[in-house]
Amino acid sequence: MEKVQSPAETGSQEVWITHIFNADPETVFRAWTDPQQLAHWYAPDGCTIDFKKADIRKGGHYHSCIHNPVHGDCWCKGTYLEVETPRTLVFTAEVTDEAGNDIDPVTAGMPADWPAKTVVTLQFKPLGNQTEMTLHQTVAASLAKATGAFPSWIEMFNRLNKQL
Repeated sequence: MEKVQSPAETGSQEVWITHIFNADPETVFRAWTDPQQLAHWYAPDGCTIDFKKADIRKGGHYHSCIHNPVHGDCWCKGTYLEVETPRTLVFTAEVTDEAGNDIDPVTAGMPADWPAKTVVTLQFKPLGNQTEMTLHQTVAASLAKATGAFPSWIEMFNRLNKQL
């Protein structure tokens, strides 16, 4: 179950999604911070993901590739800015090539106004036997919807629900 928050609620035109998971915050947080679990759900429907690197701790880095059978490979790297078990996870998402070099998003097939780097913030809150997770990504919601990034988050959350 998703709740897409309005700009009036958040004071922002950026991506905000709230999702309810049928598991406690510790379990959901672990699914976000265990590379073996991430490999099973952290890609949109019909896609897979590989991690060249996944050092999930404050100051740690990741480098991954989502393999999309229609659009090709999408390489990304980032840094974990905050890892507060089981409440908060903050990381950057940067457009790269296979070697991990920063590249212009247009070179990767993205629109010219897609930022080369975004910040993703996840907040996990207990809700009875469930977890309310709120995602904020520093990219315009309208752009994320137009590119498919926004619905991809929801597909991934649904995949995680099935895994949990």
